[in-house]
Amino acid sequence: MPVQSTRREFLAVGAATIIGVVVTSSRAVHAAVPKIEMLERRVISWKPPLYHGWPTLARRKNGELLLVFSGGRETHVCPFGRVEMMRSHDDGKSWGWPQVLIDGPIDDRDAGVVETAKGSLLVTTFTSLAYEATLEQMEKATLPPGKAKLEHELLLLEWRAAHNRVSAEQRKQEVGTWMIRSTDGGVTWSARYTVPLNSPHGPTVLRDGRLIYAGKALWKDDRIGVCESKDDGVTWEWLATIPARPGDDPKQYHELHAVEASNGTLLAHIRNHNSPNERETLQSESTDGGQTWSVPHSIGVWGLPSHLLRLRDGRLLMSYGHRRQPLGNLARVSDDNGRSWSEPLTISDDAKSGDMGYPSTVECADGTFVTVWYELLVGSPNAQLRQARWRLS
Repeated sequence: MPVQSTRREFLAVGAATIIGVVVTSSRAVHAAVPKIEMLERRVISWKPPLYHGWPTLARRKNGELLLVFSGGRETHVCPFGRVEMMRSHDDGKSWGWPQVLIDGPIDDRDAGVVETAKGSLLVTTFTSLAYEATLEQMEKATLPPGKAKLEHELLLLEWRAAHNRVSAEQRKQEVGTWMIRSTDGGVTWSARYTVPLNSPHGPTVLRDGRLIYAGKALWKDDRIGVCESKDDGVTWEWLATIPARPGDDPKQYHELHAVEASNGTLLAHIRNHNSPNERETLQSESTDGGQTWSVPHSIGVWGLPSHLLRLRDGRLLMSYGHRRQPLGNLARVSDDNGRSWSEPLTISDDAKSGDMGYPSTVECADGTFVTVWYELLVGSPNAQLRQARWRLS
């Protein structure tokens, strides 16, 4: 059976070591620079010995914050990943104990979450067998007698046990892009069901009540585009394929997220690995409700992937990882419905490696913001969930 890959592997995990060149579009960066006041940065993981990755933060209409992520992990790629969720009732000042939502027989990875117009909760993820390549290397490794050999053998037993929970054919059938749904605030959840695509931060609610999901048809034809749900997330249909720039390989577009601007324009941000603008965020727009999309273009932003949020005052906020020095997470603001973006605002700038990022942001009732991302911390063997509370001034 061919080895399945995660996006992280074929997108080069060690992005911090790669030197990029920013190519700025003439329509890219607005001159106005808002200021950021940092209130707090802290780690919010409950189980630091474990690896936590690729979170998404959402704020419900009742003010509750929901945070979903891939937890229970031993490393960036392993067979133990599961989807977990934490809740906060005080704008991220404290977090409840993680609840396991999905724990399938292979690796459950990036998790997205959204509350629909009707109050239902949707959580997204994708599954992968990329860890099989690492398991094969572990099987072939030879170590001299001693502590290292014993630790390796114990770890190998764990990986084998997890891997062999189901047969090879069943593992192959487990690879896919998935969603679960709750209509009672997350007390109970549906069985997982297949959706046509995936992206790290999940679907977007439009003001007309529809849901759109901008992403990539992983494990299928790898096209990028937008799906639509008119029944509160129960079923999804492919709405539109986003065209590629002339000369671009659309398979090098990844990890989309969408937002509806105040003027009704839909924006989708795309992680780009084509040249020019490699490792920049590209932007595509729709002015007909998602039926058609513009050719992606540079907005002059080196960094990825992007999470988009419409603020109460009508502006747009993008938050994204910056995997070159200074390693951290940045945000930009648009006051013209995404036609231009401000200079970057620093949310964090002290990461030790490129194994970090995927920030998402919510706006609280008092006007402050909460951003959560994952990060391999100094002195920690595994990545943790880190949070910033801040405000614009």
